[in-house]
Amino acid sequence: MNKEAGEKILHLAKELKLPYTSKCFRDDITEANSQSKSYEDFLADLLEKEYDLRKDNGVKNRIRNARFPYKKYIEDLIIEDLPQDAKSKIKVFSSLNFIETGQNIILAGNPGTGKSHMAIGLGIKACTAGYTVLFTTIPLLVNELKECRSNKTLRAFENRFEKYDLIIADELGYISFDKEASELLFTYLSLRAGRKSTIITTNLSFERWDEIFKDPVMTAAMIDRLTHKSYIVNMNGNSYRLKETKRWLSEQ
Repeated sequence: MNKEAGEKILHLAKELKLPYTSKCFRDDITEANSQSKSYEDFLADLLEKEYDLRKDNGVKNRIRNARFPYKKYIEDLIIEDLPQDAKSKIKVFSSLNFIETGQNIILAGNPGTGKSHMAIGLGIKACTAGYTVLFTTIPLLVNELKECRSNKTLRAFENRFEKYDLIIADELGYISFDKEASELLFTYLSLRAGRKSTIITTNLSFERWDEIFKDPVMTAAMIDRLTHKSYIVNMNGNSYRLKETKRWLSEQ
């Protein structure tokens, strides 16, 4: 390959934002010549590698933009250690059909039973499948909503919030809210009800949600909207986290 042609390919690949071609086209041309590949086979292989790289980068970007606190994969869950209700539903959730149908999942139970692991695992699986995901804790979401109201940017936040294919709202029940926070949370979680999926993890049964929101009418309305055609999973059981720790210690 002459120098002029190489420089032209490099320039065009960069202009067209083809990172694999920009970096590897010389090696691929050398390999194609040594194997006497046809033009068609060479071009097909080059485009396939470019596509694979773009797809892989897309997954990495979606996972990064989702703001997961750590990476937990659904495949790493030890199914037999999960509460019984979760065992029976994990295969259904792993299909991600609930995202296609805009259904919510509410994982409710005592701490340490695998709620966050399951939620994050489903979120990462959704990112890998091409869905846009946002992970947040309920306290963080409330603070963000209050800041947006103060800065008069709620409308912009709403537009972003509605577009995510899946939102994971973790840790409902660890702190209670004032009236403003309750109203904001009610409004923005309700926006997605019946259209886009939300996974909520909570350590409280529905009967105790009024301890957080203080307003029985609003609490009842929120529960009604969030649970309509939703999966409600009883996550009460022995600590999944403790079992995981004991298993790890036994392997040391």
